[in-house]
Amino acid sequence: MIVSQQRVMDILNKSSDGDKVSRGCDMFLSILIVLNLVAVCLESVESFNSRYRTALFIFEAVSVSIFLLEYSLRIWSVAADHDNRASSASGRRFNYIFSFTGIIDLLAILPSVLPLIMGGVDLRWLRVLRLVRLLKISHYSSALEDLFSAIYQERRSFFAALYLMGIALFLSSSLMYLAEYDAQPEKFASIPQTMWWALITLTTVGYGDVYPITPLGQTIGAFTALLGVCTVALLTGIVASAFSNQMARREAIFEAEITSALSDGVVTDDEQCHIEELREKFKITEEHARAIFALIEEKRGH
Repeated sequence: MIVSQQRVMDILNKSSDGDKVSRGCDMFLSILIVLNLVAVCLESVESFNSRYRTALFIFEAVSVSIFLLEYSLRIWSVAADHDNRASSASGRRFNYIFSFTGIIDLLAILPSVLPLIMGGVDLRWLRVLRLVRLLKISHYSSALEDLFSAIYQERRSFFAALYLMGIALFLSSSLMYLAEYDAQPEKFASIPQTMWWALITLTTVGYGDVYPITPLGQTIGAFTALLGVCTVALLTGIVASAFSNQMARREAIFEAEITSALSDGVVTDDEQCHIEELREKFKITEEHARAIFALIEEKRGH
């Protein structure tokens, strides 16, 4: 049986409700990615690596073969993606290869191929590069996309908060340099070096490796710590609010589509299909969708 490009693309992309093959593929690849991350971490333990080196090598070879097959199939099947802006099959493949997910899929393979091409590559760097495979889960989760979208929607507020953070960083660094240079010239040797202390204090980390010892420096440090709590809380609030607003916008769009479909009293198959696509795209549960349907019908009844 010949499998079409469209079917292969549906299987490899995030599964829709009722597609057991696609869901099984998603689960298999997700578990494989997680196991690869565990294997990379365990390889850094010298005693474990020396004992199970052969097993880890075989697992890596099998994993890379699967990822290479997946990457090849994605390039082949993306030609059937009619949602892609490119008009030709080669254009759609080109768009995928140079997209964020396409680059991540390639980077998931390269660390294991590079030693065959370039000898003497530092294995520690290759292990770190293999951790990029974690980002392959973005094929099945929209978490990163939602984060970037939320920040973009609130970009003015977000960058305004970062601007305030920058002002606090430079101001506290300059004042602390003036206050502590004479007492600790080796730790506060310059404003750029003092920025390390300012940054970890503003972000409320406070490693304790560099700290003020003069009364004026300690006063500046106290105000810097308080300012850091305010700026971090501001950034956190903006991101949290952006996520909340984004979900509210999606729900409003979904509700508007349902209202439009029910306007004539009959929901056609095309309208039902469109609503279902929106529900999956906006990550709205079936229970929530039914509740929205019932609420809109109740309002129409009144």
